[in-house]
Order: sequence, then structure tokens, then C-alpha cells
Amino acid sequence: MTRVKLSMDDMGLIARFEQITGVSAVDIVRDDDGERIIVVVRAKQLGKAIGKGGINVKAASDAFGRAIDVVEMADTAEDFVKSALAPARVEAVKIIEHRDGTKVASVTVKSDDRGIAIGRDGRNVARARILVKRHFDLNNVVIA
Repeated sequence: MTRVKLSMDDMGLIARFEQITGVSAVDIVRDDDGERIIVVVRAKQLGKAIGKGGINVKAASDAFGRAIDVVEMADTAEDFVKSALAPARVEAVKIIEHRDGTKVASVTVKSDDRGIAIGRDGRNVARARILVKRHFDLNNVVIA
């Protein structure tokens, strides 16, 4: 797992997210292309971060003025890819290392969930790519 460096602005956003939701975040990413903020929370904290009926994530979204995606942290790259692609039902994640040293996560999802895994305009797979690059130094995520 790669150690992520956070700026003072990032730490301020994390503190604000924690005040709103009561959940500590381990990482925060401003995704300007997707016009959203991606928050990574500790394992088993996803439900609390979202809140009943989505109340916490909605309050955070209103406070930040952007959509908020919340992803649960995982110990392995494979589990983190699954978490980043949720709610798609991932059947398998295989990490492939190419001769040039690049590492790619090849993901198999249930056929009904392929669209969910990719997301509108590729937003969900883009979220997975951003996060696994930051946390596990993988170069790409491909939906097989």
C-alpha cells in the first residue's frame, strides 16, 4: 500500500467531512473532471458515513457544493478495487503486471452490473482508477 500525502487543504476538507458525518476519513480526492469529491473512509464505516437515507453524505455534498462519493478502504488492491466499484457486484479482480512494469487490475463483474461498474460517462471506473493509483500504485483498472 502506498502512503498518500495530503495537503493542508485536503486535511481541512477531511476535518469538515468528519464534523458533518462523525466518520474519520483516510483520504480525500478532488475529482475536477467528475465534478465531485471522493472520500475514502476506514473499513466498516461506509454506512455511518452515508447515514440513514443518505443524510450524512447529502449534508456533506451541500457543504462542499459538489457531489460526494464515499469509498471504503481495504487492505488489498483487489478488495479496494471491489470497494471502489461498489455497488457493482464484482466476481473477480486479477492484478496483472506487464513486462514494462505497469500493473493493471482486470475486473470481472456480473453481466447485469457491467453498466454500474463503468458508470455514466465512465465515472465509476474512473473513481476506481484514481484511488488504486493513489493507494496501491496500479496503473489502470479494466472491466473485462
